[in-house]
Amino acid sequence: MTAWRDSLQFLRKTTPLRVINAGQIWSSYQRSRWRQAPLLSGLPISIAFEPTTSCNLRCPECPSGLRSFTRPTGMLQEDLFQRVIDELAPTLSYLTFYFQGEPYLHPRFLEMVAYASQRGIYTATSTNAHYLTEKNAEVTVRSGLDRLIISIDGTSQETYQAYRIGGNLEKVVEGARTMLNVRKALGSSTPHIIFQFLVVKPNEHEIPEVHRLARQLGVDQVKLKTAQIYDYQNGSPLIPVQDKYSRYRLQPDGTYAIKNKFDNHCWKMWHSCVITWDGKVVPCCFDKDAHFVLGDVTQRSFKEIWQGEDYQNFRASLLRSRSEIEMCRNCTEGTRVWA
Repeated sequence: MTAWRDSLQFLRKTTPLRVINAGQIWSSYQRSRWRQAPLLSGLPISIAFEPTTSCNLRCPECPSGLRSFTRPTGMLQEDLFQRVIDELAPTLSYLTFYFQGEPYLHPRFLEMVAYASQRGIYTATSTNAHYLTEKNAEVTVRSGLDRLIISIDGTSQETYQAYRIGGNLEKVVEGARTMLNVRKALGSSTPHIIFQFLVVKPNEHEIPEVHRLARQLGVDQVKLKTAQIYDYQNGSPLIPVQDKYSRYRLQPDGTYAIKNKFDNHCWKMWHSCVITWDGKVVPCCFDKDAHFVLGDVTQRSFKEIWQGEDYQNFRASLLRSRSEIEMCRNCTEGTRVWA
């Protein structure tokens, strides 16, 4: 299934109410930028729900992989998930089942996917593909999942394990092959299967090879993604040599700086958010350790939080001076490389 068919699948799930909501959000974002004050109409177009913080790998730039969270590790409760989805389903267009951790470690992950799919919401997840057994592949297809992103950051075991520490490339390839075979056997056009290649210095020479592997297997699409480096200022062995694949630029003094400008606005603060496994609402995927909790859906409705004082104050602080917000200082929104 080509990328345009994936886009068509998303459009099939569009409803008049979701279009109206998206228009309200876009309009309020533009008015907020113009007036330099947080104006808000509508509910989020997209949210990310975290199934779990647990992970089987130890990737070096991931809090889950490093086991470095200060917040607790756990599993999303199905009743909490259903309650939020019931509240947002009429206006919600896109649902990502991923934040930190490996989604397939949650025993009822695919039941939750099915719950959202039955409400006509476009659903996506990202996986390291170590658990794509034939049984899981069949349940995945039957759940109605629209998009499956498979992280494959190397085409040789040596390169792959340099970043995906503890991972097995053969399992990833076999998982992708199983997923494609089951999808075909069930006569389904979904999920749209993407190879996502996180470009770092150890693997950048294998970019042509990942495209070849995808074609060989029949994977629908390859996406290249630039890597976020936490301590980038003095360089890192992960920063690619090829500048177009890096979020950071080498300065004359030998240090590194983020390529993009710190404009005092951010579309994400109006159109999306993240909900952690235990119900904390955080502003975006850069807040991996949930330092900026804006509400708790175990205590209040989502709408109360989304339109509440804490969220509006956060939006106001971003419009005033985005660079003063700690998590925004290493924000490279808009600098991903797609292919």
